[in-house]
Amino acid sequence: MEQSKKVKEFSNATIQKTALDHTKIIQRLAKPSGMIDVVLDTDTYNEIDDQYALAYLVKSNEKLNLKAIYAAPFTNEKADTPGEGMEKSYQEIFKVLTLLGRDDLKKNVYRGAESYMQSEDQPVISDAAKDLAQRAMDYTEEDPLYVVAIAAITNISSALTINPEIKNRIVLVWLGGNAAHWPNNREYNLYQDIAGARVVFGCGVPLVQLPCMGVVSAFRISGPELETHLRNKNELCNYLIDVTLEQAKNNYDGLMWSRAIWDVTAVAWLLDGEFMEDCLMHSPIPEYDDRYAFDNTRHMIKYVYYINRDNLFEDLISKLKR
Repeated sequence: MEQSKKVKEFSNATIQKTALDHTKIIQRLAKPSGMIDVVLDTDTYNEIDDQYALAYLVKSNEKLNLKAIYAAPFTNEKADTPGEGMEKSYQEIFKVLTLLGRDDLKKNVYRGAESYMQSEDQPVISDAAKDLAQRAMDYTEEDPLYVVAIAAITNISSALTINPEIKNRIVLVWLGGNAAHWPNNREYNLYQDIAGARVVFGCGVPLVQLPCMGVVSAFRISGPELETHLRNKNELCNYLIDVTLEQAKNNYDGLMWSRAIWDVTAVAWLLDGEFMEDCLMHSPIPEYDDRYAFDNTRHMIKYVYYINRDNLFEDLISKLKR
């Protein structure tokens, strides 16, 4: 037990020490140029936007080299426990890869956490967390691994806690939390694992935040647009449309509706195109009472504050119907 305590103390000290180099963090938050290696962390069975994001990433292979896919936990009416949500997401990833005709990627799909972090220094051990903790060591500050996370952040925060050194070798792009101006921070991806969120906002990993309500909630689609642009283009497109329309029927009462597919925006941040605007800000602190705290002595993160909906939608549609 004494040895375990020493390991935890060393890990926390390492995180705090290396987090102080604000200049390097800012440099590594520049948009990447050229081909880059990417891993995706996704609660794919939770909502249809994950399937759009996974397909968009795979079909953006002129820029993004997908190295691994991690199934993330989630809990709601579709899953009674985080482990059930993770397993359903794991199986859904394979379904989407089949529709994409990319069986070659199936060997790089990993099961993630079966629970959320219970404290900020206790990782949840899983195949996904262990893979990231090891895989990232093959990269450097100058040539990092890009981690796109569109779910509860448990797998990523656990990997950072298992091996704090990887924060110097990855750039994390996370769709999580609400906008800084939003009246509360009770956002699904964040509130499921606040301890994990506090790890990634506080440890000094270069972080790009795409806030949900108030920013990427602007990236929405409607039934007529889907039918016009994607119907019968391929089997994947029909699947995405059918699931989207089914979810809309269950969640919207009126004749007019649109649905946010915000997960797509996390992939788009890595791509070349006029899809969004961002800025640097001091890393906020996700509190346990669904609010942010702010401290202007903390390191910087990249904060997305605007989505060019039409530009991004056009790029998404052109790739999905290939």
